[in-house]
Amino acid sequence: MVRTLADAVDTAIGQVLPARGQIGVACSGGADSMALAAAAIAAAPGRIVVVTIDHRLSAGSGEIASGVAAWATARGAIAEIRAVEVADTASIEAAAREARYAALDAAIAAHQLAAMLLGHTRRDQAETVLMRIVRGTGPAGLAAIPARRGPYLRPLLALPRAATEAYVAAHDLPTWPDPMNDDRDLARVRVREHLLPLLRAENPAIDDALVRLAASSREWLEAIDALADPFAGFPIRCDALAGQPAAIRKRALARALERAELGYDAVHLDALDALVRAPTRGEVALDVIGGRVVRSYDNLAPATDVTREPLVAPAGYAMRAWQRGDRMRPARLGGHSRKLSDLYGDAKVPRHARATARVLVRLTDDAIVWAEHIGVAVGEPADLVAVQTAGSFRTH
Repeated sequence: MVRTLADAVDTAIGQVLPARGQIGVACSGGADSMALAAAAIAAAPGRIVVVTIDHRLSAGSGEIASGVAAWATARGAIAEIRAVEVADTASIEAAAREARYAALDAAIAAHQLAAMLLGHTRRDQAETVLMRIVRGTGPAGLAAIPARRGPYLRPLLALPRAATEAYVAAHDLPTWPDPMNDDRDLARVRVREHLLPLLRAENPAIDDALVRLAASSREWLEAIDALADPFAGFPIRCDALAGQPAAIRKRALARALERAELGYDAVHLDALDALVRAPTRGEVALDVIGGRVVRSYDNLAPATDVTREPLVAPAGYAMRAWQRGDRMRPARLGGHSRKLSDLYGDAKVPRHARATARVLVRLTDDAIVWAEHIGVAVGEPADLVAVQTAGSFRTH
């Protein structure tokens, strides 16, 4: 196993590292990423940049990052710590992943790295497939973690976790535990500790079965992508795409949305597919995650982006996106309290405008004192919100 891991890393580096240049390794301090970093340093001495992301989500995270950096420096690698801010959202895992990859992208650009190696193993692949099954993913989602995507390579993806543990033991590598691996509020931890053990009781080879499912789904995905790609760029000709099988239509729409940096769920793809196949009738728009898509006669394309002016909250207040259930007392209703969703409906605010609407909240009592598209609350000054334009400020 030890030699297999070293060979896998050596092969991956040999495929992407030019005669001159550097390659990055994302290293959290766990067994997988430490084995990866050590093998990479051995394969390309003096040309490895070890990047540690400090999510600052647990006590002592800074000390762990410093420990990894000191170890990497002692091995002759360049070490870099990047601290990130993780947004406080419903899914801390998704927010941490987004912040992490943004920081890794920045490290790749700063060092002009040939690639960034990540330490995912077969266990991570099996867990990802199962998590997506539970959430109701489609065939594309079952493909799970790719061995390579853009500058990111995963040399250990075909190896069991035992391979990294054996490498760590054989080379006496230090490791640092990640407290998030024990946090049962996280879906991956619950899958690892509860679902997978139950499934292994039914099928001891369930991990291998899930990995095979990912591999076969990726084979399917490659075939479908080859058929969908001729239609997968905006603007899309609806009359051309409508004649294709459903799998190709939806995959083309998904690829086009991804290339336009727009998000989607299955419900968005279903709605867009129905729009593509609908009779031509002027202009129809559908909201997706992060924007909207408009069919104008037989052309489907993202709505033209309109630059929004940045709004500046005065001292004692905070600006945030509106949320379902928000209420306010608008001045134009004489202070009568109503839900913002109802106020937006009464004002005929388009759905795409509602999706990005902002509100100003007083910090002392969390009261909404101003809402975009609605105005100020009763008793508040009309010039409560400042709008920054061309380096100066005006009131709004």
